[in-house]
Amino acid sequence: MGLEGDARETEAAEALAERVELRGADVGLSVEDLAMKVGALDAIVVDHAERADAGAREDERRGSTYAAGANEEHAGGAARRRHRGGAYTGLTGAARRTRLGLRYARATMLGSDEARALHGEYPAIDLHADTLMWSRWLGYDLHKRHTPPLPMAALGGHVDVPRLREGGVGAQFFGLVSLPVAGSERGLARTIFEQIDALDEAIARKPGELHLARTAHDIERARRAGAVAALLGIEGAHALEGDIERLADFARRGVRYLGLLHFSDNEAGFPAYGRGERHDEGLTPWGRALVERAESLGVLVDLAHLNRRGFLDACSMARKPVLVSHTGVLGVFDHWRNIDDAQLRAAAETGGCIGVIFCPRFVGKGGLDAVVAHLRHIVDVAGEDAPALGSDWDGFIVPTKELQDPTGLPLLTDALLKAGFRPALIGKILRGNVMRVLDEA
Repeated sequence: MGLEGDARETEAAEALAERVELRGADVGLSVEDLAMKVGALDAIVVDHAERADAGAREDERRGSTYAAGANEEHAGGAARRRHRGGAYTGLTGAARRTRLGLRYARATMLGSDEARALHGEYPAIDLHADTLMWSRWLGYDLHKRHTPPLPMAALGGHVDVPRLREGGVGAQFFGLVSLPVAGSERGLARTIFEQIDALDEAIARKPGELHLARTAHDIERARRAGAVAALLGIEGAHALEGDIERLADFARRGVRYLGLLHFSDNEAGFPAYGRGERHDEGLTPWGRALVERAESLGVLVDLAHLNRRGFLDACSMARKPVLVSHTGVLGVFDHWRNIDDAQLRAAAETGGCIGVIFCPRFVGKGGLDAVVAHLRHIVDVAGEDAPALGSDWDGFIVPTKELQDPTGLPLLTDALLKAGFRPALIGKILRGNVMRVLDEA
């Protein structure tokens, strides 16, 4: 396709994403709006079904190769930690790198030998993908290899276990999405539980492939078993339906982080953009109590989508590290979705980390260099212990072309190497910073 055709395809994909993205007048979400969103995904599932048989055969071949590589890890390979300036940096050594799956990586993984080696040593952790809402709505199978069917991989179809493996991903945080229809909170908690049920069912079907994880130790245990670790985070405190103690119920089911806001106001505070936004008001008393309760339960507080004043309020009262699971930074690109340098410093001062989103609309342009620029800015402003990955895959986005699914992550690692990032720093970005936060929360 020529340049003119590419431009038309990009424009069509972005227009479609614009229609289903939770923005502006759409955040009220009438029943008709919600039906439209589900319908947009329905066409994708039809395409997935047509690919299922071929995908399953390919998965079996890739899975057996991966297992052979993963089993090379030496006997008694308990995860070792080391701290450089207080930062968890993971496992080290070229020999360990080979034993932790480099044979598999060389067979199937994109990128240079050095990038593949880094993913062998530091299997990546992504802080946010909305895949389980697909599983709940449409029966999306995490164990089958899918291909995003829409132009530019718009909307979703991005994440599954085979592609996480191929991309050198060791752990995926799945965001749990609930949509307040016309402002109503009824049934939102049930929506969260149903997505957790979908993950539990996927794990039960293939327990050797996918492990539920809550801690850094759980992630390492999954790694030793040759499985991908799955972690859970809620997107928006409206899912609590006004009851702080419901968070304890979610935590018992494995939820490890709670995003205070999404695209509409709730009892905790106000969004950076969306229904009920108020830029001059911070966390409510209920929101402050929620932060305290989350910390007491070991649930990380996620500040993505929260307005600036509420963000700074949460950081000022935090006694444990916070997360910003998926965002860009204003120091690189001016967009309502992004956070400023004061917010970066405030999050870092809690010991927290910030996941960079893989969406050109928010990072400013396409290509890997834009994502690298946002990671570089976080390092420059907040230090090496702050940056992480927060793709927002399966979240109604048009992703960066090279990062349309997890298989592209080694290409990002190569771009970081090309930009002069040290391997140890890349290890922190891929894995170490999130592991440290999980240990400390």
